[in-house]
Amino acid sequence: MFSLFYRNFRLLILTVIVIFVWGLSSYQALPRLEDPELVSRIAIVKTFFPGASAERVEALVTEKLEQELSEIEEIETYKSTSRTGSSIIEIELFGRVTADEVDPIWSRIRDKLSDAQVELPEGTTEPELDEIEVKAYSLITALTWEQNDPPNHAIMLRSAELLEDKLRILEGTEKTELFGDPKEEIVVEINPAELVTLGLTAQDLSQQIQQSDSKGAAGQLRGTDSNFLIEVDQELDSLDRVRRIPISFGNGSQFTNLGDIALVSKGTAEPPEDIAIISGHPAVTVGVFVESDYRLDQWAKQAHQVLDQFQEQLPSGLELKVIFDQSNYVEARLNKLIINLLFGALLVFVVTLLMMGWQSAVIVSSALPLSILMVFGCMKLMGISLHQMSVTGLIVALGILIDTAIVMVDEVQKHLKQGLKPEAAINKSVRYLAVPLLSSTITTILAFMPIALLPGSVGEFVGTIGLNVILAVSCSLFLSLSVIPTLTARLYHYWQRRVAKPSSYRSKRNSKKSYLSSWLETGLSIPLLGSLYNQSVKLTTARPILGVLFALTLPAIGFIQALNLELQFFPYADRDQLQIELELPASASVSQTMFLVKNIRQQVISHPEVMDVHWFVGQNAPRFYYNLTEGRENESNYAQALVQLNSLSSSSLTQKLQAEMDEKFPGARVVVRQFEQGPPFEAPVEMRIYGSDWKRLQELGERARTLLVNVANVTHTRASMSEVLPQLGLQVDEEKARLAGLNNASIAQQLDTTLEGTVGGSILESTEELPVRVRLSNAGRGDLDQITSLDLLPVSPNLGGPGNSPTNLIPLSALGEIELKPQQAKITRYNGQRVNTIQAFITAGTLPSDVLSGFQKQLDSSGFQLPQGYSFEFGGEAEERAEALGGLTSAAGVLVILTVTTLVLSLSSFKLAGLIGGVAIASFGLGLFSVNFFGYPFGFNPIIGTIGLIGVAINDSIVVLSALLEDPEARRGNRQAVSSVVIHSTRHVLTTTLTTMIGFVPLLLDGGEFWPPLAVAIAGGVGGATLLALYLIPSAYLLLMKSTNRAV
Repeated sequence: MFSLFYRNFRLLILTVIVIFVWGLSSYQALPRLEDPELVSRIAIVKTFFPGASAERVEALVTEKLEQELSEIEEIETYKSTSRTGSSIIEIELFGRVTADEVDPIWSRIRDKLSDAQVELPEGTTEPELDEIEVKAYSLITALTWEQNDPPNHAIMLRSAELLEDKLRILEGTEKTELFGDPKEEIVVEINPAELVTLGLTAQDLSQQIQQSDSKGAAGQLRGTDSNFLIEVDQELDSLDRVRRIPISFGNGSQFTNLGDIALVSKGTAEPPEDIAIISGHPAVTVGVFVESDYRLDQWAKQAHQVLDQFQEQLPSGLELKVIFDQSNYVEARLNKLIINLLFGALLVFVVTLLMMGWQSAVIVSSALPLSILMVFGCMKLMGISLHQMSVTGLIVALGILIDTAIVMVDEVQKHLKQGLKPEAAINKSVRYLAVPLLSSTITTILAFMPIALLPGSVGEFVGTIGLNVILAVSCSLFLSLSVIPTLTARLYHYWQRRVAKPSSYRSKRNSKKSYLSSWLETGLSIPLLGSLYNQSVKLTTARPILGVLFALTLPAIGFIQALNLELQFFPYADRDQLQIELELPASASVSQTMFLVKNIRQQVISHPEVMDVHWFVGQNAPRFYYNLTEGRENESNYAQALVQLNSLSSSSLTQKLQAEMDEKFPGARVVVRQFEQGPPFEAPVEMRIYGSDWKRLQELGERARTLLVNVANVTHTRASMSEVLPQLGLQVDEEKARLAGLNNASIAQQLDTTLEGTVGGSILESTEELPVRVRLSNAGRGDLDQITSLDLLPVSPNLGGPGNSPTNLIPLSALGEIELKPQQAKITRYNGQRVNTIQAFITAGTLPSDVLSGFQKQLDSSGFQLPQGYSFEFGGEAEERAEALGGLTSAAGVLVILTVTTLVLSLSSFKLAGLIGGVAIASFGLGLFSVNFFGYPFGFNPIIGTIGLIGVAINDSIVVLSALLEDPEARRGNRQAVSSVVIHSTRHVLTTTLTTMIGFVPLLLDGGEFWPPLAVAIAGGVGGATLLALYLIPSAYLLLMKSTNRAV
């Protein structure tokens, strides 16, 4: 059975051909991504309540929505922010929610929000739920206004929408979105004094405009032979048509044209909700998402063809720019990883050649392309894309997957050299090694299983590393038990036949056989080192205690040093981009924010390392990196920038820019940040204080923030409930108001419709619908004297006569006084509780764990205490790291039991299984030692590397222990026999160790901070694990035999 492939040579050839065709075709079809795609478990609920204060929004809107959301058991957290006129709730589902379950859950949440709408106060908009894509846009383009005169927003918007349509219909496009949309509208600017003399309000004017806009159907003429659609042909279709709208006044008996009493013009919404400034010019940007199962590189080629054609059709004054193209990053990253993969394979071949000779090197190295091609096929079947994590999983597996092939080749060649026929050598080798190789493969799989099964966004990010290692070693096991033994026997048989037919040249060459030719056949051998090694093995088998102490020295040092290891979640990303966030006081206007945006751009662009700066004012920038946070919308005091660099970002440049921002713009919070890997979080250091009274929360938050500012390397701090918004409060004399036929509600309504405007009707321009907004002019809205002199119309008959008469007008100033008073800018809540979230932004290159530790010391030394009923917890990076580690260890118990079961069944002994368990624990210490020795923090990558190391490190120990059990004398504890077995096993143990370690060289040479810690943890640990296999196992086995005084 085991020699099936040897007996049927055609089957062998066909199997290899099928693997090649399957793997190559799958590779061509696999989608290409820069980073793994995370499941969209985050959504934002937006509800607007114009004119309401933060406290009213919280009580009347946010709490009612939260009550409904609390009934959805799949929601892990919901964080709300209640501001003047708006409620924003960010929802995050549990990490256990899968991609298939997400959409039904969002549907249920929408139903709950609809149920809550009936309880919301009048004037509140319908709650809108927006799902947040946790991935970067595939392409972001911008249409910029390059002329010196004011931008023509109509041309910019129409061109951007046309480009959006062209990109949307491309095959593979998932969805598109506009940023910096100027939101055109028809503005009817009223003169309040003139309007009230006609007995009209802004609301009345808006209603009459709406009544003149007939876009609906007016029925049909239904004849016996044909039908005709009837419509009122008086819809609003131009500015002139709007100006000619007849406005009735004076009890409806008199009319005047709208254009005679108001200024009608086309403009943009004031103030604008969001603005895009690309390369210093006004712009409208188009962001495009590409479907996950589509090859991004192929889509990008089509998209650039569309852009080239569109560029030729652009009107004068517009320029098309590509500000972000993810396909460039995908191509660069995958090319680099593929080169690393090939380089690693070459290094593995060279090491195998040095250690085992050319024949073994050729056969062992054949397992590399065959296994990787099989993995590509499995990835296609399982829907795994090519990205930095999946390809890195293959690089990690490079040296690991050929371990079984090395052992099998060594065993088959040993039997062939002993004179066995090829078929018999194959059968005997496979029968002997099947259980040990299966056992070592299963333990490796179980070691990487926690990474593959890691739940949530962290698991989706790094999970394919573990999954691809599992696939690779599984495919390698199949090849090692089937194809590899056959190739070994056939190549050995072929070489022996060539040697048996010597030519004169070969006879002459063989007569002068050199050391080099011997090495090429059997591998490198250095007699002096071999002699010293043999003596060390004999010494430790003669004195087993010495061998145990020698092997456990480095693991013990590693565990001791672990107490001083610095903690980190994920390091910074290697990226030629930075981000800048600008935040002004909550009362800041868009104009003030824009002024600072222009000045900051000039300062940043002056650096030679900076290529360009693109700003987005009023909301978050389009997601140009997968883990950028969102949720900032329609905030006039906020802006975010993408800084494009000439080379990879560095901590020194970030620190330099941050220092300049702090010096030149002290009145604003300007944070310069590098991009980080892993799941998103708002700030690296975060503290949440819970309580009921927002004023007390504000006080406690300020105390905590004062302490946080004094911690080293903190650049900026922010408290979610620290800001107070100045408010003009109208103290209405209700008796006067009622005597004048007014009340508080009618006063608020007339002021709101006059100042903010009210929409009545719309104009159709081609396919664009422009709303008609009636409001006071910008100059009037910005003048407090004009506002207080506004005349109000009674809504009910008053003591002086009938309402709606010019003689009954009453100025706003006569109804009360306007006072300037403070108002809470926003009220934040976390899972239904009021919370003040204190955040810290830190110097680039500083570990968040160090800052958090310093903050905790400040809290302890200051005696920071919370009153009864108040509590706090830490968030930020520490919370994400703890959650990820919890997920990593969630399945540890079951996997440990499965590993122990595998070892016990394969070794037929609980004691020997315990011995291998001791090796696993010691190998963990070796991983810690390696990370500390090379000066890396103990982040998430070293953690998963150390966990994976355990399964790899015990493989050599299993092989050595199995060899001891196979030899009758060594099994009984004969020291000389034990030494012989260990010495015989040394070559393939060293070979597997060196190939595993050398496979990580590309990741070590790759630079950066992301992959080297993982490579160091595994490679260094595997190197140290060789000592465990060659010294600890035989020494501990002899001690075990001595204690039991019997064969095991």
